[in-house]
Amino acid sequence: MTLAGKTAVVTGSNSGIGLGVARELAKAGANVVLNSFTDREEDHAIAAEIAKETGVDAKYVQADMSKGEDCRRLIEEAGVCDILINNAGIQHVAPVQDFPTEKWDAIIAINLTSAFHTIAASVSGMRERGYGRIINIASAHGLTASPYKSAYVAAKHGIVGLTKTIGLETARDPITCNAICPGYVLTPLVESQIPDTMKEYNMSREDVIEQVMLQRQPSKEFATVEQLGGTAVYLCSEAAAQVTGTTISVDGGWTAL
Repeated sequence: MTLAGKTAVVTGSNSGIGLGVARELAKAGANVVLNSFTDREEDHAIAAEIAKETGVDAKYVQADMSKGEDCRRLIEEAGVCDILINNAGIQHVAPVQDFPTEKWDAIIAINLTSAFHTIAASVSGMRERGYGRIINIASAHGLTASPYKSAYVAAKHGIVGLTKTIGLETARDPITCNAICPGYVLTPLVESQIPDTMKEYNMSREDVIEQVMLQRQPSKEFATVEQLGGTAVYLCSEAAAQVTGTTISVDGGWTAL
């Protein structure tokens, strides 16, 4: 399929899942607006690389997703937002009695509240142009829970609830809103954690992946950023025009347990 002429804004997209999704949307013909809180030469270079590889327009816009005004400015500076991918997120792990208040506030702001602001800023334009796709990158933790991740689980459950609400609010418009719920995804960040985990558990790489990292993922295989990007491309297609207000799990069977 082709997304030529559409513009996709992807939050938190200078690495990992966000970058993978942006690349797949660009390959499908969409112009892309990348984002993170930094403003480095390499951030802008990633956009230039995508433009050169795919022939689409690509640019990078710095915006701090913990700040509502930055979230709305991102949509404004994008100029057009036909496809909105809310991907920005952070994590912190601690028992609830020890969970730092500032970490809770930051996780809720970046993982949940930012999506409210970007959606609110983009939905009117989508209505005017007669097309809109809102895709929230949630998590298996948007559908289930794990201990010591109170803020992350709360935020991702909130994203799923927000997805359903926006799906209902836009049901009579040519707009859809859905959430992708990944399990463990092999990103550079996850890859960098493997050597330390091998030392901690005195295990081989293969055993760490299967028995520790993918303990709850029945397939015992990581999802890939390309698979998540492909799911996003599908949700942007005409084939998915009646898929709205729901979740799609890409978790190797995690939430089937």
